Amino acid sequence: MWKPTSPTSEGRPAARRFAQIVKLKPEALKEYKEVHAQVWPEVLKQIKDCGIEDYSIYYDDNTHILFATFKYTGSDYEGDMKHMAENPRVREWWEMTDKWQESMVPGAVSSEAGEPSWWKPVEEVFYLP
Repeated sequence: MWKPTSPTSEGRPAARRFAQIVKLKPEALKEYKEVHAQVWPEVLKQIKDCGIEDYSIYYDDNTHILFATFKYTGSDYEGDMKHMAENPRVREWWEMTDKWQESMVPGAVSSEAGEPSWWKPVEEVFYLP
């Protein structure tokens, strides 16, 4: 479990950076881009309310891998992710997008199923602030 290191000058925990990957089914690229061009407002609000900022998803057309990065600025990541999973609109979004993806995590069933995670966490090996 991650524990915040030194607090920022405002007294809140320092942000933690995350990176994750999942495989996109090639035939789903058009739909995936379309829905992400207009993410549902309830989903965006829940993401922000759970301390996630600076969230990006990238796509590699050779491997069909989606690569996501974000910063978590809260102090209870597990609790915030549980809270996110309790939102019916977020679960509906996950159900829609999961069918276009193939998890790279052995034993993963779906985004809303919890652990193991649907998106595979990847290790940071270098960072230049």
